[in-house]
Amino acid sequence: MTRTRLSLRRLFAAGLTVAATAAAALVVTAAPATAATTAGVDVSHYQGSINWSSARNAGIEFAFIKATEGTSYKDPDFNTNYVNAYNAGVIRGAYHFARPNISSGATQANYLASNGGAWSADSRTLPAALDVEANPYSGGTCYGLSTTGMRNWIQDFLNTYRSRTGRYAVIYTTTSWWNQCTGSWTGPWANHPLWVARWASAPGTLPAGASVWSFWQYTSTGSVSGISGNVDRNYWNGTRSRLVALANNT
Repeated sequence: MTRTRLSLRRLFAAGLTVAATAAAALVVTAAPATAATTAGVDVSHYQGSINWSSARNAGIEFAFIKATEGTSYKDPDFNTNYVNAYNAGVIRGAYHFARPNISSGATQANYLASNGGAWSADSRTLPAALDVEANPYSGGTCYGLSTTGMRNWIQDFLNTYRSRTGRYAVIYTTTSWWNQCTGSWTGPWANHPLWVARWASAPGTLPAGASVWSFWQYTSTGSVSGISGNVDRNYWNGTRSRLVALANNT
């Protein structure tokens, strides 16, 4: 996701290999072979100007786009990316980078819902994602919260987002961070889609209680036509038609 968090995700992915090698020119980076998966990316303003039509033509079916962080930051390229991805036929969703030590979960969920994270049944809008991972700022990996405090914060966010939009938010995390900072909490996975980050040839062990991944971020160094430099690459665990069903809540 953002460059400020790159080293931390590498820390949590220590010992894992990045499964991305060069493919043909102007084609998406080669990736782990998986059955019935759909290709996607996640982006923020760090990717600069994106040609979404080129990315879509290169096989990108969906994108999570950074919208907000904490209680006051909105990605300066969010509006452009969100509209242009939609117009190119890319199924898109917003994501919020959590800052659990600066406000309640409800406050940040409301900020997301009011600044790009709303939802509509238009076949191209996913429920927004809560990006909850190692703290890139001061305050410790778990933001200074106990496991109970972290569970309560996340639940507060999820409940508020659902009350605002009618949808269960996607949760982006790493297995190691989740198990450490929530105390291997299993509560959300009955309803909330898991977006697991693991830069390797397989998703590996999932967070406690999660039986299946919905999205998998498998590399931070992918390449895609229409996007300059490295970009996070992802899979949806299913066909495009099933992704449309998630988008439409059907």
